[in-house]
Amino acid sequence: MHQFAILTGATFGFLAIILASFGAHFLKKKLTLEQLQSFETGVKYQMYHAIVLVVLGFQFTSELTIDNYIVYAFVIGILLFSFSIYGLVISSANNKKLTFLGPITPLGGLFLALGWGLLIYKYSF
Repeated sequence: MHQFAILTGATFGFLAIILASFGAHFLKKKLTLEQLQSFETGVKYQMYHAIVLVVLGFQFTSELTIDNYIVYAFVIGILLFSFSIYGLVISSANNKKLTFLGPITPLGGLFLALGWGLLIYKYSF
């Protein structure tokens, strides 16, 4: 699981850099300030949690079930939270807003919070 966490975190970090550049250079002229801020929020949360995944990958030394749950919660959280924001912003900018993505964003936030909660639990007991 530690290798999966490192590779996934590194991939999400790489994509965050690409998406941030894409937003800053290509979407800046197409998005409103509010849309750009939402897009940047998705990138920030993706990068924060990418870094956490890499650190956890180096930290985990065994195949504990809770470690797997923490990693999966962060991965699912990033996918649902950040990528739903990207979809909402880009589709809105093209006047084809994908409204079904709206409820997915908070679900992603719950998975991110679950990952943090499990991390607290793991080191509290």
